[in-house]
Order: sequence, then structure tokens, then C-alpha cells
Amino acid sequence: MLDFERLTMVMRRLALEAGAVIMKVYDSPNFEVRAKSDASPVTEADELADALISEGLAEAFPQVVLVTEEQAASHAQEATTFLIVDPLDGTKEFVQRRGDFTVNIAYVENGAPVRGVVYAPAIGRLFYTLADGRSVEEKGIFDRDHPGEQVPLSVRVPDNRALTVVASKSHRDQATDDYIAQYAVQDMTSAGSSLKFCLVACGEADLYPRLGRTMEWDTSAGDAVLRGAGGEMVRFDDHGPFTYGKPGFANGFFIAYAPGVLLVK
Repeated sequence: MLDFERLTMVMRRLALEAGAVIMKVYDSPNFEVRAKSDASPVTEADELADALISEGLAEAFPQVVLVTEEQAASHAQEATTFLIVDPLDGTKEFVQRRGDFTVNIAYVENGAPVRGVVYAPAIGRLFYTLADGRSVEEKGIFDRDHPGEQVPLSVRVPDNRALTVVASKSHRDQATDDYIAQYAVQDMTSAGSSLKFCLVACGEADLYPRLGRTMEWDTSAGDAVLRGAGGEMVRFDDHGPFTYGKPGFANGFFIAYAPGVLLVK
């Protein structure tokens, strides 16, 4: 059994440190985007953040399986309890300087994402689960070792006649639009990366459907924050439980939502 107090502190600290490394690249005066060059700032930011987080987690929790986007060898592992990392989620947002890219770290236990942290360094938002599993958004200056004010997160009670739906900025398609059109939508909002989960978790949106390919490192941290705020995540096709530790850590389509939303079959 992991020490969740320690896990919370370690994940938060590593996310903040990785965010600082990413922002150095992001803010560098000679920021240049080269599509597939190994020296591209995006790749450099990814790799630096990944090395920092991976080393920190392996040192703190050597007995736990570690899966990370940047280390292909880790994707061949089979596990239902593991730590999982996406050091820079939202590459398109990073490249286009839109700001809402995130650092994602999560702990999955028996197929469920029970703890996680989502940090968006460019826009100064930090979401995570506490040791008891409840989710908070931290406000303030984000001191590495001393958490500031922690605002409890809770999904809102949805009004099915006037829903707010959040969808991807970079991955919208006709199928997603057709699905959303089946709801009574009052407001549409978009966000990059795993911030979409956090918008539902903090009551800024009711529904986030994803009809596209994602990997478990894209969703696990945001999903943990959502569940810790009382939200739910289900498979798109049959509304069954959305689990982790799938072959190759690949996701199917899903729906993240506030309980009370009447899901369309």
C-alpha cells in the first residue's frame, strides 16, 4: 500500500519542477519549431521533463511500475497498478503558444486512476488529488515544498436543458459535433490537453466526450482529478466502467461528465 501523503507531495513537487523546465524552453528567445527534428524545443521540453519526473518517481517509489509516454519500452509492460506520466500533454498548444498544455502524473490502482496531478505552468493552474482522494485546485505562488491555499473541487449539478460542453481545441471532428448536437447545449467551451477534465471537475463544464484516439497517459491524471471531484468517466460505446492498464495503454472513446447528465446512448 502506497503512502498517499507522500505520493501527493512527490507528484506535486515533480509536476512543479517539470513545469519550470518546460517553461524555460517555452520562454526561450530563440524558440523555434522544427517539425521532426530531435533538437526541436518541444521534444527537448518533453525529454527534460520526462527525465526529471521519471527519475523522481523511480527514486521515491522504486517498487511501482512506471509507464511514461516518452519511453517506448515502458509501453510493453502489463500492469493494473502503476504510475503513469505524460510530461508535456498538449504539444500543439505548446507549439502554437496557446498555453494550455499540462504536466500529467497519475497513480492507477487495480485499473482505476486514484491519484493524480495536472499542472498547466503557462496559465498557472494546478489541480491534484489529496491523500484522501479528494480533488483541489491550489491557488497562489506554487511553492515547491509548501502547498498554498487548496480550494476543494466539486462537479456541479447539471441542467440537462442547458449544458456546458467542453471539447478539444485540436481534435474536433464531425462525429464529435454530431454527438454533442444530441444534447441541449447552452455553452460550448474548448480547452487543450487534460484541462478539459479539470473544467468538469471544478464545475465550469458538464460534459466532455472524446471520440478519438488517446492513450492512458493523456487521460489518467485528469480522470483522477475528475473522479476526486465527484465526476465520472465511462466508455463511449456501452457506458461501462473506464479502466486502465489496457493492452499498449491505449484508450477507446469515452465520456467524462458530471453525474446527472442524461447520457445519450
